Amino acid sequence: MAGELFGMWRNTRMVVLTAICAALYGAILIPFKVAPIIPGVTELRPANALPVVCSFLFGPAGAWGAAFGNMIADFFGGLGPGDLFGFVGNLLFGLVPYSVWDAVTSAPPVPSRRLGWWSLFVGVVGLAGMLCATVIGFGLGVLGFHPFSVVGSAVLVNNLVAGVGLAPVLLGFLHGRIGSAHLLYRDLVGVQVPRSVARRAIALALVVVGTVGGFAAGQAISARLWLPPWVASATGSGRWELGVGVLPFLGLAVLGLALL
Repeated sequence: MAGELFGMWRNTRMVVLTAICAALYGAILIPFKVAPIIPGVTELRPANALPVVCSFLFGPAGAWGAAFGNMIADFFGGLGPGDLFGFVGNLLFGLVPYSVWDAVTSAPPVPSRRLGWWSLFVGVVGLAGMLCATVIGFGLGVLGFHPFSVVGSAVLVNNLVAGVGLAPVLLGFLHGRIGSAHLLYRDLVGVQVPRSVARRAIALALVVVGTVGGFAAGQAISARLWLPPWVASATGSGRWELGVGVLPFLGLAVLGLALL
């Protein structure tokens, strides 16, 4: 997956799609800056459906588009050190959907009446949204700006509402049309050699354990309900415990994505 994420910059059409995704995401995010949920951190974001949609349509171009689009919008709210974590979180939000979906099934991500399709879709989008929320909550918590429990929860809800509520509608409308134009990611780069079943299973397990474990650890540490056993003692701010408690889980999730 790491090769696809960085190798796409050699494909001119993928670079163009990245720019389009970034511009569209940023353009829809900016007007909602007037409806903050946590001032200076996050706001009402129906645009959060776009990273999911663009991920399924354009693969890593959708991931980079989400990262750069979020940064464009952040210019209108004032850039700061926390925006680096917003960049990484949105990159992962756009990377997880297509990479995990492709590892699990060969079926197209087009809405279906089957319960199995919806279960998988909600699971994949939930995983992507939770990893994004964990990265942003971790970063702002370690920097001392806002508690993980507040930021992580707000970002996760935003991601789930838009990703599960709006993305299927957009996918149903766009997937066939983009496919007819031969602009889907696999149309542009060709079919990749599939990973072995064992490798995919291990990679998926790492992503799930790292994501869910990281989010749960962040919530527990932020609420002072858990002290990582590898931390000698608690600090007054809790920033150190959060940093060393959540970081190993994030490492597992990133390793899993790299193996997919």
